[in-house]
Amino acid sequence: MTVPPSVPRVMGIVNVTPDSFSDGGRHAGVAAAVAHGLRLVEQGADILDVGGESTRPGAEPVEADAEVARVVPVIEGLRARWAGPISIDTMKPGVARAAVAAGATMWNDVAALGWSPDAPAVAAELGCEVVLMHMKGEPRTMQAAPRYEDVVTEVVDWLLERVEVAVAAGVARERIWLDPGLGFGKTAAHNLALTARLDRLVAAGFPVLYGASRKRTIQSIDPGATDPLDRLGGSLALALDAARRGAEVIRVHDVRETVQALRVQAAVEAARLSGSRD
Repeated sequence: MTVPPSVPRVMGIVNVTPDSFSDGGRHAGVAAAVAHGLRLVEQGADILDVGGESTRPGAEPVEADAEVARVVPVIEGLRARWAGPISIDTMKPGVARAAVAAGATMWNDVAALGWSPDAPAVAAELGCEVVLMHMKGEPRTMQAAPRYEDVVTEVVDWLLERVEVAVAAGVARERIWLDPGLGFGKTAAHNLALTARLDRLVAAGFPVLYGASRKRTIQSIDPGATDPLDRLGGSLALALDAARRGAEVIRVHDVRETVQALRVQAAVEAARLSGSRD
């Protein structure tokens, strides 16, 4: 059976950091990171997301020069072997500029172009796709008792405000993506609410990127999953739910399993629709 074109694309995570919450240090070297990225492509990744600064709760900031030194050789190595989309996961305009020059085609910004006053103008100058993600606070303090009156409404409204800032600076609307930012200044209850009502964000009219892979919310439901590597089942469940609610890209560590799950879900849905027409 042919898989319907509505299957979300999968973004594979390539962390080039020594302190990522899930796989810190495992792919920190250039050769290891490039090999890992190409392996994710073989497993079905449509996009590769390269990051050189951990944004896990409590993470310490990294200087721009150090971040550039981590990510640029990896992007160059991937680009030499693969023609597909490469995303740079950074808050810093200078890092984004260097990454795009090296071959990146998307800027995935956890600060929604808010880390530096010139970030929106740089995004417009680069002309690449831009992911605006919601984060309450900053990585070192974002999980210190985050509070919302209505997390879904507040996140959606805030992201749409950031869209207008980006557009005013010259970023084309058709190049903007939105990400609710699960785990970035949010409790497990907030993350589940944003997932359950992801259609609210989808209805805003921008492509939605969703990332819940291996996150601590899964441990809140399964207390035994203290090791992020033990959260595959929960990651797949969240990915499938986000896909049903309209997410266009799912950002994950476990590419092969996620691609398979999404394809099977889409095939079942196609069979259901076909049966309803018989």
